[in-house]
Amino acid sequence: MHEQHEKINYLELPASNLKAVKDFFETVFQWQFTDYGPEYTAFSNSAGIDGGFYQANCHSSTQNGAALVVFYSGNLAATQAKIAAAGGKIVKPIFSFPGGQRFHFTDPCSNEYAVWSDQGVD
Repeated sequence: MHEQHEKINYLELPASNLKAVKDFFETVFQWQFTDYGPEYTAFSNSAGIDGGFYQANCHSSTQNGAALVVFYSGNLAATQAKIAAAGGKIVKPIFSFPGGQRFHFTDPCSNEYAVWSDQGVD
């Protein structure tokens, strides 16, 4: 398979606790990880894009000007419930915007993400 020329190919995010972040994404989104030493773990295929988490005592949030990783869901409420049950923190409850609804959450390492849906929106 050829990589797509000049397209986004890989994401790297910080994680203060690699085990906690891996457990969270395995539980909620069924991601699979490959460890590359004690300070890096990579995900592929199951996430929709390849990427990894590197050991760091910082986090990614829009408040700090970071890019926002946005997931899509066919059932926003069910995805929100799975995230909360797995230890994610809902930082912005479901709200509407033109074309859909979304919410924001943080993983166990305080990285911020969003989930959006166009399902059930008039």
